[in-house]
Amino acid sequence: MLDEDVVLYERRGAVAWVTLNRPRYRNAQNSAMLYALDGAFHRAAMDDEVRVIVLAGAGPCFSAGHDMGSPGQDLDVSYPRITMWPDHVAKPAIEGRLNREAEVYLELCRRWRDLPKPTIAMVHGACVGGGLALAWVCDLIIASEDAFFADPSVGQGGSGVEWFAHPFQMAPRLAKEFLFLGERVDAIRARELGMVNRVVPRAELEAATMEIAERIAAKPAFGLAIAKRNVNFAEDAMGLRQGLEHSFGWHQLVHAHREALAGPPTAPPQEPRPTAG
Repeated sequence: MLDEDVVLYERRGAVAWVTLNRPRYRNAQNSAMLYALDGAFHRAAMDDEVRVIVLAGAGPCFSAGHDMGSPGQDLDVSYPRITMWPDHVAKPAIEGRLNREAEVYLELCRRWRDLPKPTIAMVHGACVGGGLALAWVCDLIIASEDAFFADPSVGQGGSGVEWFAHPFQMAPRLAKEFLFLGERVDAIRARELGMVNRVVPRAELEAATMEIAERIAAKPAFGLAIAKRNVNFAEDAMGLRQGLEHSFGWHQLVHAHREALAGPPTAPPQEPRPTAG
């Protein structure tokens, strides 16, 4: 029931196409997908022939968010660690969740954002929850007219997706509206908010994205890398990095709060034990 290749990689001239490939689950993000995505990004970064990277989603949408219960959900599976965060499996209480999410939802996203080549998210259909994180770490977002964006986590008892870049993707007052209401924002509105660079008809999305990628790829690679580094530095100087660290800590508190409200799991019924006598 599991997808064999959860991320696809293809070279088209100077452009690497990286495709999320769990279409039957709307590209829900499990650890297998996220580590495979890191491998694909690293492959593109190390290939001198690749000048631009496009991130796309197979099937009906870009990504409907984190895996909340597909047959491929792998919360308790160990993977080789990319950072120095220790393994999360079998850690008690909040420690296991913190160790896992710090790597797969925060540090990997930071690593991808700082990849020294231009990246373009090609978004169609749903870009929801964790899907926002994957799009937001890319340098440009090209969306089809059927694309929509949403973070419904507050309505689910959360506080916002772990890559909490909301106040940098839109004005703070609009970020609050986006979070408080949890409503879908269509592609045109997302462009008005500054979240999306361009909106094109669905049938033209791939060609339009490739055209932009090739125009960028024609520029000197080192100049592109430094321009990207400078913009990212300015964004960090405006508080993005500190904001992410702050919000991630509170995100873990919200997890603990929800678990406390839910109470301890109910133990399965036990057979009566024989008594001595």
